Amino acid sequence: MHRSQKRLIALLIGLVVFLIVSALIYQAGMARLEHSPRTFWQAFEWATETLSTTGYGADAKWSHPVMVLFVSLIQIAGVFLFFLIIPVFLVPFLEERFEEKLPRAAPEHIGKHVVVFRYGPAVETLLQQLALEGVATLVVETDEAAARAVLEKQQAVVFTRNDEDALSVCNLDSARALVANGRDEENAGLILRARQQGFTREIYAFVEEPAHRKPMELAGATAAYTPRHIVAAALAAHASETISPRLPGAEAIGGLVRRELRVPSSSAFAGKTIREAALSSFGGATIVGQWRRSRLQPKCTASTIIEPGAILEVVGDHDAISRAATRLGATLLRADGPYLIAGFGEVGRKLHELLTDAGESVCVVEKNDARGVDFVGDVLDLSVLERAGLQTSRALMLALNTDDATLFACVIAREAAPDVPVIARVNHARNLDNIHRAGADYALSISDISGEMLSSRLLGRGRARDERRRVVRMHEHEYGGMTIGELAHECVIAIDRDGDIVRPLDPELRIGATDILYVCT
Repeated sequence: MHRSQKRLIALLIGLVVFLIVSALIYQAGMARLEHSPRTFWQAFEWATETLSTTGYGADAKWSHPVMVLFVSLIQIAGVFLFFLIIPVFLVPFLEERFEEKLPRAAPEHIGKHVVVFRYGPAVETLLQQLALEGVATLVVETDEAAARAVLEKQQAVVFTRNDEDALSVCNLDSARALVANGRDEENAGLILRARQQGFTREIYAFVEEPAHRKPMELAGATAAYTPRHIVAAALAAHASETISPRLPGAEAIGGLVRRELRVPSSSAFAGKTIREAALSSFGGATIVGQWRRSRLQPKCTASTIIEPGAILEVVGDHDAISRAATRLGATLLRADGPYLIAGFGEVGRKLHELLTDAGESVCVVEKNDARGVDFVGDVLDLSVLERAGLQTSRALMLALNTDDATLFACVIAREAAPDVPVIARVNHARNLDNIHRAGADYALSISDISGEMLSSRLLGRGRARDERRRVVRMHEHEYGGMTIGELAHECVIAIDRDGDIVRPLDPELRIGATDILYVCT
């Protein structure tokens, strides 16, 4: 019997006893003190009406002080019990009745499924991607509220109060893999029990503390991941060309500069093709990549449509890039200055470490003073960001703990410094669109990174997110006799003609059969 049932039964018995005792006392008091005898049932009716605060019927006035005090005491007790019974007895009882609707064991038909221990941001996207691939999943949750939230998402879930029982309710023997997403100590215990039970398939674990990765693998995990550090590494690689060169191979072309332009929705060329923009005719700049909602379209050809609000990667000399920005009505994003990190939690500290190790200049803003913090203050206060050098920063990197704070910071930064790129860490993938609309140029969620990483392992596929590009020399081609403007499937940024680099490329320039093409792939 549940605890709430025992308490409710005790309450009912106590109420009955209280009513009987009150009725007997009232009956005696009315006969001796008020000289107005009542039968037991009349007294019981009075006690019930008084305790429930519904009224007194014929008994509404008393003259003896003892009776007045007694009646007043019962009235106060009735009001007190009303507010006590609902939250202490009735609500827990109803909650437990609702709780019983939560599955306590895995569906009988389930098999070859992925068991996910504990729901959270790290597994949100993973569950979605596995569902799209037709892979059965089962979430094992020990938190009642979280289990209900998962059930509302129409995700298979089984609820158990004790994490030690988690493996006995999920049909682990028929599972294809186990993903541990609890606290580090929970994950370690779960993995050890799974291996002791003879589970030989893959076990993946998320760890909160990087130092626990090795012990987690020693406990039996196939691999252990730190999602926040992975997000930090991805953000740092996107921000710094020192860490991850954006266009390797382009250094062979002398005088070539790569810059980023933000195309506003009001641009005359938003929604039109690169051919219609005709940047080569206005100084020789070439679009080599387009970022939209943090996704890279790496191979931009003449037929590629310029998306409103997109970030274009453009190569050329400085003057050509300036003219391209003017023609597109685009904002030329900053490419120098220190990186401004807002927030110094786990992600912020890792960003700081990676960027400084790469020799980049970094400035940190954090509400609380700590070693490594340069400016103490609220990152949602524009004056604090301005004192930290927002307008002269190479990029603002938001490493805040909540998505609401990140969204607000994007709005503040975009208005105050439109030419400073905003790079943001996000917890939940569902908030990415709103954060992009708020002004983030690049945003990466823990959900997406973890989901892509684990789904690629579980499904035996390559990573869906691939931002790698390079410039290659194309010796053999079939474009001899064609003009640059006629190329529909190649992004050519320069030509090696008999040892001389031809750059910029006019759309009417005709390609020779022996020309070596520098192509962005």
